Amino acid sequence: MKKIIYSPGEPSGIGPDLIIQLCSMPFWEKINVPVICLADKNLIQDRALILNKKIKITLLKDINNVNSNKLGVIQVKEISKCKITKPGKLYKSNAAYVIKNLDYGIDQSLELNTSLVTGPISKENIITINKNFSGHTEYIQKKTNSNDVLMLLGSKKLRVAIATTHVPLKQVAKLITKKLIINKATILHDELINKFKIKNPRIKLLGLNPHAGEGGKIGTEEKNILEPAVAELKRRNINISMPLSADTAFTKKILKSTDAYLGMYHDQVLPVIKALSFGNTINITLGVPIIRTSVDHGVALDIAGTGMSDTSSLEEALLAAKRMM
Repeated sequence: MKKIIYSPGEPSGIGPDLIIQLCSMPFWEKINVPVICLADKNLIQDRALILNKKIKITLLKDINNVNSNKLGVIQVKEISKCKITKPGKLYKSNAAYVIKNLDYGIDQSLELNTSLVTGPISKENIITINKNFSGHTEYIQKKTNSNDVLMLLGSKKLRVAIATTHVPLKQVAKLITKKLIINKATILHDELINKFKIKNPRIKLLGLNPHAGEGGKIGTEEKNILEPAVAELKRRNINISMPLSADTAFTKKILKSTDAYLGMYHDQVLPVIKALSFGNTINITLGVPIIRTSVDHGVALDIAGTGMSDTSSLEEALLAAKRMM
């Protein structure tokens, strides 16, 4: 039976809230794929009490013995105990709990060919026990021994991928190489075909500098790196544009002729998709041997436990995970 594993992420945030709220909505049965929540039973019970939600928890000894979703019922697999279940504040003692759940989700996705959906994590908290942690994307790459990885955010309105992910802006230019662009664009092209079923993906490449360097007058990365990379990609029959100026790349006309954008850095493309589709956007990890989708928002400590969490992004992440299986 096909199934989806949900790792709620930071226990003090809204990750647990989302699954509790969602299991009481018609969507829970309509998705027609069992969802297994990796969590401490006490955390889910305590949070449901705070949210004033009446739910039933079914503890799973073996995730292969999972049943169809039933309204008000969450199927839980306990991997580790959560030290502190209170919402709204980060606790260092919970960091290892988050990683243990994530590790199990990745391992089972590799072994059983399930889909993994992740809730929001706090990098700040995990860094207290793992200084090298920089995010889900890089962590999954390492855990799956993948040569390269690509972060893509998608919605019904557009898809954007990022050549560099969670790095300081001052380091971006040093990381942009011909090899990097070729690798990232190739992953994007192949995964648009394999996971999104797009026969001939149309990719728009964004320049690094204002006005895409303006012929070398405002930076030379486009002329010296990006354009040679595009030439090589075209020789490989990949439909990718020459570097475009990011300030005009998202017009309605260009959007209509684009299946995905490849941006150079995090804040070049994410503000655009979040401005257009926040709450209905999902994060997808490409280039790895598992299906992993995620919500598009953070842990939202300020609203955890209040019942104000919006389940829209989690719904989209679950639907995407189901489609890609």
